[in-house]
Amino acid sequence: MARLAQTPGLTDVQESILETVREFVDKEIIPHAQHLEHDDVYPADIVDGMREMGLFGLTIPEEHGGLGESLLTYALVVEQLSRGWMSVSGIVNTHFIVAYLVSQHGSAEQKASLLPRMAAGEVRGAFSMSEPGCGSDVAAIRTKAVADGDDYVINGQKMWLTNGAYSSVVATLVKTDLGAESVYGNMTTFLLEKAPGFGENEALPGLTIPGRIEKMGYKGVETTEMVLEDVRVPKDAVLGGADQAGRGFYQMMDGIEVGRVNVAARACGISIRAFELAIAYAQQRQTFGAPLVKHQAIAFKLAEMATKIEAAHALMVNAARLKDAGQRNDVEAGMAKLLASEYCAEVVQESFRIHGGYGYSKEYEIERLMREAPFLLIGEGTSEIQKTIISRGLLKEYGVR
Repeated sequence: MARLAQTPGLTDVQESILETVREFVDKEIIPHAQHLEHDDVYPADIVDGMREMGLFGLTIPEEHGGLGESLLTYALVVEQLSRGWMSVSGIVNTHFIVAYLVSQHGSAEQKASLLPRMAAGEVRGAFSMSEPGCGSDVAAIRTKAVADGDDYVINGQKMWLTNGAYSSVVATLVKTDLGAESVYGNMTTFLLEKAPGFGENEALPGLTIPGRIEKMGYKGVETTEMVLEDVRVPKDAVLGGADQAGRGFYQMMDGIEVGRVNVAARACGISIRAFELAIAYAQQRQTFGAPLVKHQAIAFKLAEMATKIEAAHALMVNAARLKDAGQRNDVEAGMAKLLASEYCAEVVQESFRIHGGYGYSKEYEIERLMREAPFLLIGEGTSEIQKTIISRGLLKEYGVR
C-alpha cells in the first residue's frame, strides 16, 4: 500500500508544492524543532524559508501577488508543516484566515492595500475573537466599538492571539450597537493595522500587546492578549468597508470554517509524525528476544493508529474540497475537526506508550507531541462545540416535518 494520508486527484502543481514542503520539513524543521521548542525560541530562519517558498501567499489570488491555490492545497501544506512542528503551522494559520477574510469580504481598497504585502510575508495577520471572560460563547464578548464622527473608538480586552506580537494586522470582532434585533447583528469585524512588537503600539495608540502567555506546549509561536483603550480607527477599517458594520459575526464564522479545516490538518500532521516515530521505534526496540513490532499487542496498536489517521485525513480532505466548491461546510468541517483532534490525542498517546519510559524523556520527540496534541482539542472550538454544530446540522436535514 501507499504511505498513509495520500490524497487522490491532486494536480501536478499541488503534488510539486507538497513535495517541496515535505523536503523543507524533513531538512529544515524536524532537525531543529526539539531545540527551538524546548527553548521557546521564535523560528525566524524557518519563517524566512516559508516566505521564500511563497507559503504566506499560498491562497491569495494571483492578481494580488499570491499563488492562488485552493483550501485543499493549503490544508495539505499545513498537514506537512505540522508533521514537522505544529507551532510553524500556527504561524501561518492565523495569517491565512485573515488573508481569506480580506479576499472574501474585504473592500477593493483593503484588498489592494493588504493582500500584496500579505502574499510577500511583509504583513502578517492575527485573528481575534476570544476574550478573558468567554471562549466559544461569542455572543458574550464585551469589547465594544462606539461611533464618533468619522471614526470608531474601541475599548476592551481580547485573548489568545496567535501571532499577536509579530502580526501587522489583526482581524478583531467587537460589539457595535447598531439596533439589530439579534446580538449577532450587532457585531463588527475591524482590521486593526499596527506595528509588530510587544507593549503599547506606536502605530495605533491605545493598543497594547502585554507579553507572551506561557503555555504547556505550542511554543516558539507567541500567544498573547490584546488590550484596547480608546483605540481610534476610521470607519473604513471595518472589514468590507463602513457599510459592512454589523456583518462581523457572519464574516468571522466564514473564517472559522476554514480555520477548522486547518486544525483538522494540523491534527493529521501530528498524528502522522507520532505514527512514524512509533513504527520506527517498534522495529528497533527489542523486548523478550524480539522487536516490539513482533508482539501482537504493539502490532495491533499500529494498525489502529494508521486506520485513525486515514479516517481523519479523509474527512479533512472532504471538508476542504466542499469549501473549495463554494458549498457550506460547517457540519463537515466540524466533523473533520472533531474526529481529527480526538484521534490525534489517541494516536499520540499510543505512540507515547509504545516508547515506554523513553517517551517521558525530553530527548525523544514524542514528549513534545504529548504536550502539543491537547491544544487541538480546544483550538477553533472545543469538541463539545463541534458536536453542537454537527447535531444542529443533522436536525436541519433529518428533522421530522
